[in-house]
Amino acid sequence: MYPYHKTALVAAALVTATAAVVTGCGNGPSSATGPAPAGCPAVLQQAKEAVRAAERTDASWNGPTSGPRAVPDKSLVYVAQTMTNPGVAGVAKGVREAAEAIGWQVRVIDGEGTPTGIQAAFSQAVTLKPSGIVIGGFDPRPTSRQAARAEAAGIPLIGWHAVSSPGPSTSPELFTNITTKVEDVARISADWVIARSGGAAGVVVFTDDSIPFARTKSELIKEELATCSGVELLSSENIPIPDASRRTPQQVSSLLSRFGDDWTYSVAINDLYFADAAPALRAAGKPGSGPPFNIGAGDGDPSAFQRINSRQFQSATVPEPLTQQGWQIVDEFNRAFAGRPASGYVAPVHVVTADNSGGATSWDPRGYREAYEGIWSTGTAGRRARLGP
Repeated sequence: MYPYHKTALVAAALVTATAAVVTGCGNGPSSATGPAPAGCPAVLQQAKEAVRAAERTDASWNGPTSGPRAVPDKSLVYVAQTMTNPGVAGVAKGVREAAEAIGWQVRVIDGEGTPTGIQAAFSQAVTLKPSGIVIGGFDPRPTSRQAARAEAAGIPLIGWHAVSSPGPSTSPELFTNITTKVEDVARISADWVIARSGGAAGVVVFTDDSIPFARTKSELIKEELATCSGVELLSSENIPIPDASRRTPQQVSSLLSRFGDDWTYSVAINDLYFADAAPALRAAGKPGSGPPFNIGAGDGDPSAFQRINSRQFQSATVPEPLTQQGWQIVDEFNRAFAGRPASGYVAPVHVVTADNSGGATSWDPRGYREAYEGIWSTGTAGRRARLGP
């Protein structure tokens, strides 16, 4: 036993040490579980600042304001990886909407999430001889033969999440690829975990390694999480998106058995994993508001917003502006048809939570419809002019 004065000195030292840790970590985490000591005060502060900026809701259109007028009488085919992927389906909706505005025809062909199905869908698209083909959410390399046929026929290709970087691509040959920057999405998703947990979290990452874009994203998420010594990667779960509804509940039950309360946060490359995780989490008695606190690093479909707004097994998402990206695809094709270069526009990252969603079920920057319609009508943005067919 310590004498009284030694006991008091030890207690005082512990209080001082605790105060030093709290002071070094700023104001502490926003986690509902209360303050937690962080092992990465500098990283934590940077993460908090980045998340605060990404959660702002006053973003307005910062995309192109000039371009070619509408080229008439064009047709598009949207080849979808699978229409069960909400992101792919959301962009298809935007393409349809924009095609109607500019006066073009559009057809969607579902690849149904299998290599054979995607190849067949792409072959059908080329056979239809459209003005342009959209590669909707799949790696075009396994469809190189179909892509070569399209190139030989003079049909330009535009990708959505087809490769890991936005902009034109030479391998594979794409006029442009539409996506937010995967580095930014991965970083802000991991930063949200670091910031909300106060730098102390046990994390599971859900990904689909069959999609290069998704694989790159999950690796970058893990790299950013590793910058905080108080964050532990418990597991990285590779579940192909077409198999998610079947495999995710079983994997979640297994993870709960393995890690119990140590599992406090999750990051998924697509929100849909949390729709499939919810029944297993609910059956295990986990509260809808967390833990685990779950963030989707894309795509921000309406069901994700609904889970976030109702605090049911998803706390946040980093949404792609899906409808806007559909409009951008149409605008990029118009530039291709007019012999102009791609716009180079990349949407900024945004973080949605129940506190800043305003009850919405999607996110898009303000003013893009008016901007694109103005460009197609007059060559410059700023005047809304609804275009008929």
